[in-house]
Amino acid sequence: MDLIDETIAAVRPLDEAAMRDARDHQARLTKPPGSLGVLEEVSVRLAGLAGQCPPPLPEPAAVAVFAADHGVHAQGVTPWPQEVTAQMVANFLAGGAVVNAFAAQVGARVSVVDVGVATELDATGPDTAPRLLQRKIAPGTADMTAGPAMTADEARRAVGTGIEVARELAAQGARCLITGDMGIANTTASAALIAAFTGLPPEDVTGRGTGIDDATHAHKVEVVRAALARHGLAAGHGRPPMEVLAAVGGLEHAAIAGFVLGAAALRVPVVLDGVIAGAAALVAAALCPDALGGCVAGHRSAEPGHAAAVRALGLRPLVDLELRLGEGTGALLALPLVQGAVRVLHEVATFDSAGVSDKSGGSGEDGSGRP
Repeated sequence: MDLIDETIAAVRPLDEAAMRDARDHQARLTKPPGSLGVLEEVSVRLAGLAGQCPPPLPEPAAVAVFAADHGVHAQGVTPWPQEVTAQMVANFLAGGAVVNAFAAQVGARVSVVDVGVATELDATGPDTAPRLLQRKIAPGTADMTAGPAMTADEARRAVGTGIEVARELAAQGARCLITGDMGIANTTASAALIAAFTGLPPEDVTGRGTGIDDATHAHKVEVVRAALARHGLAAGHGRPPMEVLAAVGGLEHAAIAGFVLGAAALRVPVVLDGVIAGAAALVAAALCPDALGGCVAGHRSAEPGHAAAVRALGLRPLVDLELRLGEGTGALLALPLVQGAVRVLHEVATFDSAGVSDKSGGSGEDGSGRP
C-alpha cells in the first residue's frame, strides 16, 4: 500500500462505547441536561475519536497554513495579483498576519507549508526556517478551464504531503490540528470542488472571495461552470474523488485533504477553517467517510460554498461571524470552544461528587441521595 491507502486503512469509526460513556457523564454533571448545546456533542464525538472518556484535552494546537498558487488566476477571477500569495507567506513567517495574532491569543503554533507557491520562497532567515515547511509539488496548478489542474501524480503527492505534515505536527506534541490556507484564486477552485462533490450549480456555491465586484463575480461563476463542463463534472458524474481533485482542485486542497486523513488515522481532532477547508474535507470524506469523525467545523464562512460544504459534510459550525479571510482564522477563534467542550468532561463535578441535588431531589446518581 502507498501512504494514502495505508492512512485510509488506519482510520477507524468513532468508538460507540466511549461516546455512550461521554453522554452518560454529561448527564451526571452539575448542569441541566443538554444545557451546553452543541458543545456537548463536540465532547461526545471527541471521546469517540479518542476511544475514551474523557478524551485528551485538545491542546496544544498547531496550525498548518498550506500555500499554493492557481493556474485559473489567468482567467481574471480576482483583481489581486498572483504575487500576493508569496507576499502573504512572508507575512505569516514574519508573524504579521491575522492568523499569527489569533494563534498567539490561544497559544497555537503556526507553520506554513509551501505545496505550490509559484515564487521561490526565502527560508534563510533565523526565524523563517522552523516555520516554513518546503514541500513544493509544483509551482502552482495549471488552468483548470484548459485541462486538469494537476496530474494524478501531483494530486497524490500533495495528499501525501498533508498526511506527512499531520504526522509531523502530532509527533511534535500537537493534540489538535487546525487547517489554514493561502492562495490567490483558491476560492474559484473551492467552488468547483464543492459543485462537483455536492451536485449544486456553480451560481449557488461561488462567492466573492476577496471582495470582487458584480461583473467579476458573474465571470467567476462562468469560469467555474466552464471548468466543470470541461471535465465532465456535472451533477451525478460518478468520477472517483482523486480524479475530481486533480481536475479542478488546488495543491493546498489536496494537502488539506491529506491533513484531515492523517489526523483521523492518528485520532487527533481537526478544527476546519472556511471554504477552502470545507472543499478539501469533501475530498477527504469521499476518500474515507470515517475521517470526518474528528473534524469540527470551526466557523461558517460568508462564502456560499462553505454553507453547502458543511451541510453536505453533516457538520455544524461553532462560530458565525461573517468571516471570509481564510488562513485558519475562523478555526482559531473556535478553538477555545472545542477545548472548553472537552475540559467540561475533565473538570466539572457530578451531582454526586459535589453533593448537589439533581432535578429529582437527590444528590446521588439514582436520585436517592445515595452515592
